[in-house]
Amino acid sequence: RAYGLGVVLSTQNPVDLDYKGLSNTGTWFIGRLQTENDKERVMAGLEGAAAGSEFDRRRMGETLSGLGKRVFLLHNVHDSEPVVFETRWVLSYLAGPMTREQIKRLTGGMIAPFGAAALTNPAGSVVKTSIGSTQDSPMKSSSRAATAPVYPPELTVYYLPVSGAGQGVIYVPAVGGWVTVHYSNKRYSVDQSESFATATPLESGPVAVDWDQAVDIGLDPAAIDSDPIAGAEYADLPAISKKSKAYDKWRKNFMRWVRQNRPLIVYKSSKFKMTSFAGETEGTFRARLALAVREQRDVEIEKLRRKYGKTYSGLNDRLMRAQQVLAREQEQVKAKKMESVISFGTAILGAFLGRKAVSSGSVSRMGTAAKSAGRLRKEQMDVARAQETVASVNRRLSELEERLQQDIDGLEAAFDPADEPLDEVRVKARNADISIEVFGLLWLPYRKNSDGQMEPDWY
Repeated sequence: RAYGLGVVLSTQNPVDLDYKGLSNTGTWFIGRLQTENDKERVMAGLEGAAAGSEFDRRRMGETLSGLGKRVFLLHNVHDSEPVVFETRWVLSYLAGPMTREQIKRLTGGMIAPFGAAALTNPAGSVVKTSIGSTQDSPMKSSSRAATAPVYPPELTVYYLPVSGAGQGVIYVPAVGGWVTVHYSNKRYSVDQSESFATATPLESGPVAVDWDQAVDIGLDPAAIDSDPIAGAEYADLPAISKKSKAYDKWRKNFMRWVRQNRPLIVYKSSKFKMTSFAGETEGTFRARLALAVREQRDVEIEKLRRKYGKTYSGLNDRLMRAQQVLAREQEQVKAKKMESVISFGTAILGAFLGRKAVSSGSVSRMGTAAKSAGRLRKEQMDVARAQETVASVNRRLSELEERLQQDIDGLEAAFDPADEPLDEVRVKARNADISIEVFGLLWLPYRKNSDGQMEPDWY
């Protein structure tokens, strides 16, 4: 104080402070105290600092107990009484490190998208497509060198082969990797290795290498060159690409990117419990699934027919017996009709041709004819019952065939692979199963086409 030196002492635990330090404090800012011990230590310090002046301990205790959030007590030994005040609200948004997507939005068009470069089709040939670039892309940079940059001796540099002469060729820097990945999964019978080559551009922005922008270049490692073609120009090479330690980091990121973004896709049908072979396309798997499903459906339909066969055979036997009974009853009805006609005719002729109109013989013949008519009615009723039996059996057979057809239609709908949803199983490789054959700085050759656009110029 003698030399005008001010000291700020701040703590959340007043109990830990020495009373001499508290008694020598001239200006106090006191917030809400959590414990009674803290409040007693502050009260003792305030009382010591106020030596020689009036100090209301009870009032000060009530004030300290009533402090709320963001409310503080200002006690100045040069003022007559303490002051209670409240601080303003302050909002501080601490978002943490920026993500790659946030960096891309922040930099806008400064990072050049790599677009589509040389892709490999299923036949193995290379398909070249144009590549988009922004104003800050190395391909549009006005500063180009006629000679290759100078590299550290430990840096490995590669060049993609050029389709023609070196005149008009512009090399663009990238990071390339040739990798062999082994996929293994016992559950889905996967045991296969795949090799591919990919490259991603080198940028001078915050993210020098972004493997999410990488594309397949479809070349064998034996096809790359270690020397450039004469007469070519070179786009700007970012300074970080000349540091060998940076490639160690990019190599680790490349392995992580391969593990996460280049899995082996296997298609699975949970309903039919079938899984595609490694490397089998969805269309080929659906065709194989349809054949297997049709065979399984035919087996299930055959089981269904055998299940209904016993009932169907029993109903057919009943129908045959009922038809036989109906035919027999119909023959008996015909015979009874003839017998009744003869009986009535004989009775009527006897009554007219006899000596007496009514005699015991004529009465007997009429009775016999009446009995014959009664038996005929009985036989006709038997025929009606036999017809009802035949109709009932036929109706049951029709119902059985209808139920069988409904069950067959249900099976065909259940075994329809056309609309079967397939699950994509992503078999990821382990770090130990990823083998990088070639990795390092890769120069990609480009040429201008007739429209002045830069196009890939490698095989």
